[in-house]
Amino acid sequence: MKRKLIQVMAAGASAAVLLASCGAENAATNESSNSGSSPATETKMKLNLATAGDTNMTELQEKNVIPELEKVYPDADVNVVGTGPGDAGSQKIFEKLKAQKDAGKEEWDIDVAIVHQSVMKSMIENDLLEKWVPQSANKTSVVSADSKNSLGTDVDGYVIPLYHSQVAIAYNPDKVKEAPQNFDDLEKWIQANPKRFGYNGIKNGMSGVAFATAYTYAKSGDYKTLTEGPYDAELEKKWPEIMKQLKSLPVIYTNGNNGTLDMLNRGEIDMGPVWVDMFYQWVADGRLNPNLALEVPEPGLPGQPLYVVIPKNAKNKEAALKYADFLTSPAIQAKVIVEAFSWYPGINAEDVLPQVSEEGKQKLFKYVTAEDLNERSQSLPLGDYFKNLQAAYEKN
Repeated sequence: MKRKLIQVMAAGASAAVLLASCGAENAATNESSNSGSSPATETKMKLNLATAGDTNMTELQEKNVIPELEKVYPDADVNVVGTGPGDAGSQKIFEKLKAQKDAGKEEWDIDVAIVHQSVMKSMIENDLLEKWVPQSANKTSVVSADSKNSLGTDVDGYVIPLYHSQVAIAYNPDKVKEAPQNFDDLEKWIQANPKRFGYNGIKNGMSGVAFATAYTYAKSGDYKTLTEGPYDAELEKKWPEIMKQLKSLPVIYTNGNNGTLDMLNRGEIDMGPVWVDMFYQWVADGRLNPNLALEVPEPGLPGQPLYVVIPKNAKNKEAALKYADFLTSPAIQAKVIVEAFSWYPGINAEDVLPQVSEEGKQKLFKYVTAEDLNERSQSLPLGDYFKNLQAAYEKN
């Protein structure tokens, strides 16, 4: 999914809350800036943004992007609403938009949304999204495969990835002398060290979903078909036994993506799947033991983009387009996405890396090299497989 991106970088080095929070009066602006570096103007920009994801996603907007936006639009007023981690957070955004459409509202009160791949099929089938990318100043930088296809759904023109992220296994090298190099070794380590491996199941964040998915890939050997198709229900007959095997392992279930990092930091577990960006951010913030390390065991672990989308009947469409352009501009991608959050850029890395420091480039590859990612960065499965895989985990 991210082969070209990684090669370039290596070379270059709750629904109620949403309802309550998204009803304010807003006004669009007539002046624009796409680079994040234009002189300040007196133009006002006001809009509502809903973002799925952990608390770091609201912090990204409020603490990193909006202060930069205010240099261009001093009177900018962006109302940011977090809808929660994982696919459930994105589902709340979908449900909110669909409810407004079904109610016949001509203006919807979410202007920009940040969502996971899992809701794109439903969003597009229900005609909830603007095909905004052809109007974007950054359209020529939209080159990744997942900006064209998302879990088997054609999303070309509807999305620009805000970033590309990756799940890895974090571990304490003082306790884990040799990091497992594949899933068989990892399984043996878990069995030999009961309750020292932790993950958040599939309910409280995508790192756990990614781990369960990767385990299924490794045990079934069906990665290519599960991610590229065609859909074959026969393959799912293997899953009950695989899920029983996975859930029989003596692990600890953590309270979300943050919960896994928290338990690692306190020494309550020695190993667990985490998002690479969250790992580095916690280290930088002094919240995580800096001696912890990362590994992506064979055959790999998934990563995913988070998408910037604009609802079709957004009340403040013009302001939404400007903000979406600002989020996906090379300047903000470099300063916020790469430098501040240690994510891989959502747009073409060739357009972003010239504005990234050497330190910023190197930090991303401290433990997980570009070669590791080229070989072991996996896609999530096609939509039907993805939904049924999570159901199989719950049932078995």
